[in-house]
Amino acid sequence: MTVHIGILGGGNISDTHARAARETPGVELVAYWGRDPEKTSTMATRYGGRAYRDLEGFVRHRPMDAVLVGTPSGLHAEHARAAAREGLHVLVEKPLDVTTERIDALIDECDRAGVTLGVIFQDRTAPHLVWLKNLLATGALGSAILVSARVKWHRPPEYYAGSAWRGRWALDGGGALMNQAIHSVDLLLWLLGDVARVYASTRTALHDIEVEDTAVACLEFAGGAIGTLEAATSTFPGFPRRVELTGSEGTVIVEHDRVVSVQLRAPQHPPPAEAGSTNASATSPVVSDVRGHRRVLEDFLCAIRTGARPLCDGREGRRSVELVQALYRSARAGAAVALGAAPGA
Repeated sequence: MTVHIGILGGGNISDTHARAARETPGVELVAYWGRDPEKTSTMATRYGGRAYRDLEGFVRHRPMDAVLVGTPSGLHAEHARAAAREGLHVLVEKPLDVTTERIDALIDECDRAGVTLGVIFQDRTAPHLVWLKNLLATGALGSAILVSARVKWHRPPEYYAGSAWRGRWALDGGGALMNQAIHSVDLLLWLLGDVARVYASTRTALHDIEVEDTAVACLEFAGGAIGTLEAATSTFPGFPRRVELTGSEGTVIVEHDRVVSVQLRAPQHPPPAEAGSTNASATSPVVSDVRGHRRVLEDFLCAIRTGARPLCDGREGRRSVELVQALYRSARAGAAVALGAAPGA
């Protein structure tokens, strides 16, 4: 069965979505809409299908079963809701949106329409990180004690200056925390569960933008672990994303999406011998290696066909945005902020 997919957006990440879809068996790209008609026309020429100048025409294109949403972050929920109202399944680039209020409205819309809602957090499909998730689930790492997550990346001035939405509260929803570190935030929540309390400090240290390019936070997890999170686009020349996780039975270290060190009291089977992502995320927003996006799309299509939940559905995708919003509240107040119970708890 062929799944007909439309692309919402015409920028760098939408091209990533199109390349991932083209590499996925059983998928046909059929329609495109974005805020820049020239970009979407170029995508239609490159990948096949029809470019639309109006969103209403796009969401009514048939045959079309699902859309991939890659418009600016602050428009994700609005555009995904328009698709859901037409009975289309929606897979949304991270973050799901930039406020939990808009995310809740999107989840309700998808529930009413009976369509599948997924969020692109490709860490959840990376073989080494799946191995780490299973290690925690089996108790081989013991009780989680301490975690350190670092996203010390570099973005040049033109990254922001050349964009109509990056670095602005309205459409980016924040800076290094909401845009770049959101993958690591989701990873920590996926691995360790809910965060109970946070304390954060943010700065706009280097770039001429509205939002933060440098942030540090302390995290207290509901399960008892404590941790730190560093996020930046101000750290030249940019360094690989890193997570160090210590439990009562040892320590595991991750760089980018690969486990690079395993030191446990009891020997375990090693991570799978599979190459990690080759994307130069620390220094560039360009996604050359689409394997992670393709795996997310394959999982999403399986969820559509079987009625199962995707690896990261709307309610899961909400959690990282809720946590980042709490970090911003803490930074503004200069005080610790407690998070409420997880949605559905």
